[in-house]
Amino acid sequence: MRKTVYVSLTAAALMLMLGSCSSSKPPEAAKEAPKEAPKEAPKEEKAEPKPEATPPATAGKAPLTYKVKFDTTKGNIIVEVHRDWAPLGAERFYELVKDNYFDGARFFRVVPNFVVQFGLAASPAKTKKWDHAIKDDPVIRTNKLGSITFATAGPNTRTTQLFINTRSNQMLDDQGFAPFGEVIEGMDAVMHIYAGYGEQPDQGAITSQGNAYLTANFPKLDYIRKATVE
Repeated sequence: MRKTVYVSLTAAALMLMLGSCSSSKPPEAAKEAPKEAPKEAPKEEKAEPKPEATPPATAGKAPLTYKVKFDTTKGNIIVEVHRDWAPLGAERFYELVKDNYFDGARFFRVVPNFVVQFGLAASPAKTKKWDHAIKDDPVIRTNKLGSITFATAGPNTRTTQLFINTRSNQMLDDQGFAPFGEVIEGMDAVMHIYAGYGEQPDQGAITSQGNAYLTANFPKLDYIRKATVE
């Protein structure tokens, strides 16, 4: 089973730290606690769900600019993607949406004043289908408020997990998090996605059990009804 991987940020340096999932508290008063970067859990050798099928190789099919509408339980969220910002990320995102990957997926990690994270499918077989990494893109855009970026488990490990920045997170730029698009409509919906469970949902359990685990243990999570390329 995979566990959540975080990056510990300090004033002196930004270091990559691998560890188990633990709940972090939102910032308090004027002093803000360091945030842990959105990370995919490390992979372990265990029996996993049989994938649906091998996905197609990235073939440059994504338009130079395109929009994706997320129909969510908090309202519509429109993301505009720019392939020249992060070509490989923009291509993978396009392929995932076209394969209906995000339909039914929960927003499983919400850290107020930091990020909203999602990208583990409702079906374990669907998650497994796309569990092959793409190479990193150079970071040429900052992780500003509303930008959308892939989470990672280290260099060249991006697969399906994404996060939307709910503040300016420029400190993530130096860690290789390359935004490929931004929310142009529905940021208010993003900011109101249910945050009551914080970081409690376990990525390994979501990966192996999908929505069966989340519905039973975290029924209030908001989710994506349907994602479509506009």
